[in-house]
Amino acid sequence: MSMNASASLWQVIAILVARLIFAGLFAIAAIFKFADLNGTAGYIASAGFPLPLLLTWLAALFETALALCFLTGAFFTEASLLAAAYVLFLAFAFHGPARWEGNQTEFGFFVDHFTFIAGLLFAAVHGPGSKLAVRSAAIVR
Repeated sequence: MSMNASASLWQVIAILVARLIFAGLFAIAAIFKFADLNGTAGYIASAGFPLPLLLTWLAALFETALALCFLTGAFFTEASLLAAAYVLFLAFAFHGPARWEGNQTEFGFFVDHFTFIAGLLFAAVHGPGSKLAVRSAAIVR
């Protein structure tokens, strides 16, 4: 196998693994919300947001849609950008500076969101890869 073929294979594998990780994280988040809608709504309410049960449902459905986009590669760039904005919102809303005093782990959770955002932005730029990706004529690069 030539060097180019070898590099190409590892790149395909790396992209597919990254897509599975993104999909898995959003799928797990959605599953947890669906499994305890009232608990999640309580957490959302404790952060001061109105209509917490509605927001719980919207978040769970949004995370499910993101997981499907990452699994299939459909609307991949758009999903990656929306996911990055969503994760940024979550960082500030649930782990932001107001929660750091007296709880240093919240700062760690806050910072972790930015590594996730970096990966999502990188994915948005580079796309879903050439394998196992749904594409439409309007969004083919």
